[in-house]
Amino acid sequence: MLGFYKGLLYLYPAAYRREYAAEMISVFRDAHADISGATYCDRLSFRMRETFGLLTGAAQEHLRVLCGDSSLTPLTRFNIRPEFRFPRSTVILMLVVLSGVLLTVEKARVVQSKYGPVYVSMWPSLAWFLGFVLLVTFAAAACLWGILFALGQTGTQRLANLEPGTNLKD
Repeated sequence: MLGFYKGLLYLYPAAYRREYAAEMISVFRDAHADISGATYCDRLSFRMRETFGLLTGAAQEHLRVLCGDSSLTPLTRFNIRPEFRFPRSTVILMLVVLSGVLLTVEKARVVQSKYGPVYVSMWPSLAWFLGFVLLVTFAAAACLWGILFALGQTGTQRLANLEPGTNLKD
């Protein structure tokens, strides 16, 4: 299997092969040694997965060389990139939320058409509401900061000045 794997590595561009072939062979040897004691189905699955991975990887690298670094190859899943910080399930959850918003907008349109168009502008009250929310947020933050400051001045500082081995009642 190792000879077959090394032969498939020749499908990659030469520059890629020079840079990564030794590491790929080493990783393959380790993975092949781990799977050697497994069942026939597991070994066959491993070989098929590795063969498909090499074929798609070679095709993707050739497309990258031809098209540049921004190749849009649908042959494999996402490449691991350092800027990719959220789980892939987030995309599905975003789509669920978007569909919920669209359904809500459609339901509001149905309700409006059923009860007639009543045009009441909410813009004058929106500024007052946002100002009120901002004021309440600042007030809550100031209260919380005051409490934390008071705790820092009383309990924490006295505890920091406490000397071990002294009698607290004196």
